[in-house]
Amino acid sequence: MEVATRRSQRKKRRRFWFRFTFRSTMVIAILSVLALLFIFSYSYLLGPPPMQVAQSTYIYDDDGNVVNETQQGHQRNWTNIDDVSPFVLDAFVAIEDRKFYDHHGFDYMRIGAAVLKNVQTMSRSQGASTITQQYARNLFLNHEKTWDRKAREALYALRLEWHVPKDDILEGYVNTINFGHGAYGIERAAQLYFGVSANDLSLEQAALLAGLPRGPSYYSPYNHPERAKDRQELILSEMKDQGKITAEQYEEALATNIEFSETQQSQERVAPYFQDVVERELLERYDLDPAIVEAGGLKVFTTLDTDMQKAAETYVEQEMPADEPLQTAVVSVDPTTGDVKAMVGGVHYDESPFNRAYDARRSPGSTFKPFLYYAALKNGFTPATLLRSEPTSFPLNEDGDYYEPGNYGEIYANDFITMTQALAYSDNIYAVKTHVLQEPESLIETAQAAGIESPLSPNLSLALGASDVGVLELTAAYSSFANGGARVEPRLIERVEDAEGNVLIDTEPEVEQAFDERQTYMMTEMMRHMFNSELNDYTSVTGNSISHLITRPMAGKSGSTPNDNWMIGYTPNLVTGVWVGYDDNTPLDHRKHGQIAKKIWVKTLEKSLEGELKHEFQVPRGVENVDIDLATGLLADEACGNAYTAAFVHNTAPTESCTEYLENDELNAEEAKEEISKEKEKLFDRLKRWFSSNEIDG
Repeated sequence: MEVATRRSQRKKRRRFWFRFTFRSTMVIAILSVLALLFIFSYSYLLGPPPMQVAQSTYIYDDDGNVVNETQQGHQRNWTNIDDVSPFVLDAFVAIEDRKFYDHHGFDYMRIGAAVLKNVQTMSRSQGASTITQQYARNLFLNHEKTWDRKAREALYALRLEWHVPKDDILEGYVNTINFGHGAYGIERAAQLYFGVSANDLSLEQAALLAGLPRGPSYYSPYNHPERAKDRQELILSEMKDQGKITAEQYEEALATNIEFSETQQSQERVAPYFQDVVERELLERYDLDPAIVEAGGLKVFTTLDTDMQKAAETYVEQEMPADEPLQTAVVSVDPTTGDVKAMVGGVHYDESPFNRAYDARRSPGSTFKPFLYYAALKNGFTPATLLRSEPTSFPLNEDGDYYEPGNYGEIYANDFITMTQALAYSDNIYAVKTHVLQEPESLIETAQAAGIESPLSPNLSLALGASDVGVLELTAAYSSFANGGARVEPRLIERVEDAEGNVLIDTEPEVEQAFDERQTYMMTEMMRHMFNSELNDYTSVTGNSISHLITRPMAGKSGSTPNDNWMIGYTPNLVTGVWVGYDDNTPLDHRKHGQIAKKIWVKTLEKSLEGELKHEFQVPRGVENVDIDLATGLLADEACGNAYTAAFVHNTAPTESCTEYLENDELNAEEAKEEISKEKEKLFDRLKRWFSSNEIDG
């Protein structure tokens, strides 16, 4: 009897919970339907939304002056949908919203998939916005990933769908999006990239443009052609799969080589190369959502100094030949903070927006030697260390292969010279010998400590700058010499705010002590002698041609390869680097082009610091300045001849006087022979160790 009673009670409880669940579900369903009806009715009664909003992103220089206003909105470049190539419209619908003409503002399948993904990842990273939602967002809202914004976006999208025809929505969408390089709207993009109207865009052109708004800088065909091509191919594939184009059209578009407009639209922007990098770093370095950048309404405070930028652009225009496709790159960096003050990425931005200062990698030649000689100072060399400058064959292995570098013009001392002279004359033999007399990794470790991130090969030719590096990368690395041994990270953006004043990005200088300040000062003093004509001897110092233009303490190093010409140097408060060469590695005529980089460098640096105090390089504790005899590398004396001043750590300068060599020429000749023999022995021993490292390949 009790068993039957318990069974009856369980059945009653099940019936109760079933009825309760059913009734609750029905109530929730009814309330949901009523809520949706209210939302739909409310959005309908509100009428069409106002469709005349334009947002602008402002870019500021380091003084807070606006240097560019990038306007976002339909008021610019508006083109009627009938004047837009059907390929464009089909491409956008295919990649952004394939159900555009079938839904009422929302793609519920995509929303469900996105919600599931966000729940799984506990984030809001996945979106499922339709073209209508994106247009609503562009017109009325920001791109914050918040539920409040999404709710308001949905309401605006409903109002658009209730009151605006689909074609008008699509028309507004293609007229309010950012295609990169200052082009907003499909008409301006068509003119910028291809020199045609939006109505004349071909299938392959339309597919490429449709891929840009997702990341205008990331997919830029100028800066990242492979990414742009991959996205174009994805869009063409989607168009084929959705039946918007035939298989034949697809294959033909893939096989067509796109040619870009030779005369691009004038940007009328201050420092356009600099600004392009700013936009890229917002996305790539600081991971800002591309949708936020696209929406506009930002305030981007940068490190740009417009006066320094103008100086760089002025002297590029003045010194670069107008009758040949020679290119250049110029960068100026504050060595104490890493702030990039000026950037020129080419001769004419309108003709070529490829940024050689930021993206190109070229052989630095002798501008790499300061890192070599800093490593040598760290390993026991001094500015007066003597090595013989003469034609030398360096064995590469035990199979009889040799590396035979040469000095420019085949000019050699055929005698011993000091490290200071070797750097001032840019003697290649001295450099390779110095490299050999250290561990193979010493130079690489030193360059990396200064901030060089490009791959470096531990071979003999690395001493002469055989591994490619970037202009900004190498210029910033020189900051370690100008800043007492402290390495800085290049910085272009100080702060970013949204339209409401919320700080999205706030940066601080990244500074880290990399070098010993005493040895850094010694390197600076050696690099100053590049412009010291009193060192002219069997050859001239490499800065001899521009030394008369220098009015303040400066240090630096020039460099050249068959295809490149460099000059990098600094004062205590500014580092400037210049590269000159051809994009296709055409060999330079060094008699004709060899002084261009130096002239741009010295004039830019002098003009940039015009009116500023002429600061001296600060001498650290534990360092002394000593006069060295030019002929012998020993302590100078009036009886000997020309001399120069070099910096030494206390108790490391030569102790002998040059007068001792004046007294006994016969004995000096014997000592010289002995020194030559010792040097050759050291080199041979060290080369054997390089062989054993299996890292030397010339």
